[in-house]
Amino acid sequence: MSILVVERRGSVTHFILNRPEVHNNVDADLAMALSDAINAFGADPEAKVLVISGAGGLTWCAGANLKGMRELFEHRVTHSAGPMGFCRLDPGKPVIAAINGNCWAGGVEFACWCDFRIVDETAKFGLLNKRWGLSLADGGTQRLARTVGLGNALYMIETGMEIDAHNAYRMGLAQEVVPAGTALERALAIAEHICTYGQIGLRADRKAAILGYGMPLPEALELEAELCYGPAVAPEAMTGMASFAKGSRPEPPRPVHVKAA
Repeated sequence: MSILVVERRGSVTHFILNRPEVHNNVDADLAMALSDAINAFGADPEAKVLVISGAGGLTWCAGANLKGMRELFEHRVTHSAGPMGFCRLDPGKPVIAAINGNCWAGGVEFACWCDFRIVDETAKFGLLNKRWGLSLADGGTQRLARTVGLGNALYMIETGMEIDAHNAYRMGLAQEVVPAGTALERALAIAEHICTYGQIGLRADRKAAILGYGMPLPEALELEAELCYGPAVAPEAMTGMASFAKGSRPEPPRPVHVKAA
C-alpha cells in the first residue's frame, strides 16, 4: 500500500500518512508524495476540503525521518515545498488535521500548517527534536507562534516539553478535543459541513485571514476589501441571500470538547 493513501469522499479529500511502523515519520519519498498530492488537491475543482490523519492510531506524525535527514534537504521539492513536502505550499482551500495519535517535532509543524486541529483526547504533542539538537525547518518557528502565541511557542521550542491534548487546547493548538478514537470521524463531519457552504466567499475569507495576519490593521483592511468585496456580491452569495430571504436557517455546527479528568 502507498506511503500516502489518498481517498475521495465526495467533495472531501482524505490523506492518510501510512508509515505506522515508523510512527508516520516523513522521509524524502513521503515528502515528495505529500507535495504532489497537496498540489493535486488544490488544482481539483471538485475537491473542497482536505482532512489529514495518520495510520495505526498511535502516532499522527512523528515529524522528519531522522535517519534520512540529508535526503530530506536534497529531494526534488525541498525548495519549492519544504523538506517535509508541505510548508511552502497553500492549496487555497480548508485543511483539517485529524490528530488521531501523538504529534511530535515536525508533526507539530505539519499540524500548524493545517487550518485547524481536531484532537484525540489521548494525543500528546512535543518538539522532541530538541533532544537531539535539531532545529525546526518546516515552518515551526513561524506558524507555531501564529497558532499559540509567542510565549507558548517559545515554551514548546525551548523546553521540548511534552503536553497533553487538554494543554494543547488551552494554548489554542487544538480547536476541539474529542473522545478517544473519534478524531477522524469528527474532522470528516466538519469537512462535509464546510462543503455545503459557498466556496468562493469562504476561500476569499481564508486567504484574507492568512495573508493579513501580522499586517498593520489599515493594510489588512485594504487586503480584505480587495479579496472579499467581490465575493460578497457575486452570484453565489446572491443565491444564499435569496435563500435567507425565503426563510432558510440551516443549523450551524457546534463544537465538541472532552473535559480533562
